[in-house]
Amino acid sequence: MTASLASMTGFARADGEADGVAWAWELRSVNGRGLDLRLRLPPGSDALEPGLREAAQKQLRRGNVTANLTIRREEQAKLAPDPAALEQALALALALQARIPGSPAPRAEALLALPGVLRPASPGPETEERGEAVAAAIRAGFAAALDRLVTARRAEGARLAAVLAGQLDEIAALHAQASAEAADQPAAQRARLMDNLQALLGEAPALPEERIAQEVALLAARSDVREELDRLASHIQAARALLAEAANIGRRLDFLIQEFNREANTLCSKSASASLTATGLRLKATIEQLREQVANIE
Repeated sequence: MTASLASMTGFARADGEADGVAWAWELRSVNGRGLDLRLRLPPGSDALEPGLREAAQKQLRRGNVTANLTIRREEQAKLAPDPAALEQALALALALQARIPGSPAPRAEALLALPGVLRPASPGPETEERGEAVAAAIRAGFAAALDRLVTARRAEGARLAAVLAGQLDEIAALHAQASAEAADQPAAQRARLMDNLQALLGEAPALPEERIAQEVALLAARSDVREELDRLASHIQAARALLAEAANIGRRLDFLIQEFNREANTLCSKSASASLTATGLRLKATIEQLREQVANIE
């Protein structure tokens, strides 16, 4: 199977019914630095959690995922009296009636309403088998919802891939424009340098040659942006290679975008012309848009 880009954003739902129990799963996923699975299960379903987490970790690498399970039973759970609790409650009620002349006899419904007198009936072998069948159906439903979530994230990833490719093309075009504008920068700096030297010599005719050499070296270093442009070109190639790789590239691409920003910032700081500065600022803006989209990638 060809690897495909996956987003960390998605939604999926799966529902079903087994042995009189209707259930529904809803899975939501958003951006996250790692994989954070939050399971919201009804009381009594805690035994499902380890298997559900294991299944999710096999299919997802990153994202904040919330999995919500709702269960509706078509029949009410059967209750049975606790003999010891009922006997104690009845004895206390009769003793109290004997102490209060003319008081009515204890009523059965009042005794059964007392806390602890009624409890869920002990499950028999048939009930336990039904419980296992329901649990198996719920686990299968989670697997189905998880598959749909993966599909939704990949569909969003395909849309992201097209957006990222377009933004990289725009950055490459701005890089080419910056390279053309920077090509004329040394000549312009030399002319500016000569003006500065003439001004310095006019103010201090005896200025040491060492000072002049330092001034020349400083201005030359400030005007040279070839290294930044070469590194930016390399980063563009690396980003395109990662997009072609597609699977689980989010962290690496995020780090690479930081390097994009570093080169664009240095380019702007070294710029000696208004046109190159404008191109550098457009580069920074496009790189920021790229970073916002990369934050969605698994």
